[in-house]
Amino acid sequence: MIYLETPRLILRSWKESDLLPFQEMNADTEVMRYFPDTLSYEDTERFLANIKTEFNNFGYGLYAVELKATQEFIGFIGFHWATFEENFTPCVEIGWRLTQGAWGNGYATEGAKTCLQYGFQELDLSEVYSFTADINYPSKRVMQKIGMKYVRHFAHPKVDTDSPLQKHVLYRIGKIE
Repeated sequence: MIYLETPRLILRSWKESDLLPFQEMNADTEVMRYFPDTLSYEDTERFLANIKTEFNNFGYGLYAVELKATQEFIGFIGFHWATFEENFTPCVEIGWRLTQGAWGNGYATEGAKTCLQYGFQELDLSEVYSFTADINYPSKRVMQKIGMKYVRHFAHPKVDTDSPLQKHVLYRIGKIE
């Protein structure tokens, strides 16, 4: 099922054929440099099962993304129900992860803008958050480009205290009436 289209992207349901490139993307040390670790193939299978569960529970989730021109799977963009312990959770988070070959083309911004529009107009979300390691400048730039506003820094409770990734930045956008 196709959920959303942009001029260059299709955001859709996950297919069986997405699993191997998804596993490869999550095992790529460069793609995962702002996460505590890469994901094993088994971890990615569990992650995908969780994505599908969120679709069943909420009617939205992290959409598989493919290029319109080639039908190539390039990652995910979409919504996630964040539940770790913080004063802004539980909340709807918007996030993205793309293969290295897709970087630098504006795909994350293009897809995330469309997701926000869909989330506010069709899903009737009132607010959406995004967060990342403070040193993840590319994702912070996407957050700014899609209209999100800086809220504050926080120490991510699921990241080791001695990790350079623990210091996170929080962004938010509310529904525009």
